[in-house]
Amino acid sequence: MAIWQGKSMKKPTGGRAKMNRGKKKCELGREAAETKIGPKRIRKIRTQGGNLKVRLATDTKINVVNPETNKVEVAEILNVVENLANPNFVRRNIITKGAVVETSSGKVRVTSRPGQDGVINGVLIAE
Repeated sequence: MAIWQGKSMKKPTGGRAKMNRGKKKCELGREAAETKIGPKRIRKIRTQGGNLKVRLATDTKINVVNPETNKVEVAEILNVVENLANPNFVRRNIITKGAVVETSSGKVRVTSRPGQDGVINGVLIAE
């Protein structure tokens, strides 16, 4: 069954609302990217207007910004330590924006959206 991001079929009171038109293609949604740790793999998705959206399926590298020196370095991702979006993501090593990952240079908070941008960026957390 398709994921639909249109208006709900329920009224605020809980009653059933009648649709005045059918579902449109532009209201279709997609399953979550669920970026994991592994060899780099991307999915390209055609979006509205013929544009491309790059979904990062798996990756082992992260671009880390050190706020003290303002320098960027590429680090190796070891595992996911914390994810406020969903505690289950920590067990499954799924990387989303706001997740804290353990890297070769220390703990890093992810600032990019890997499922939308196709790259993992992060800021080093002072310990």
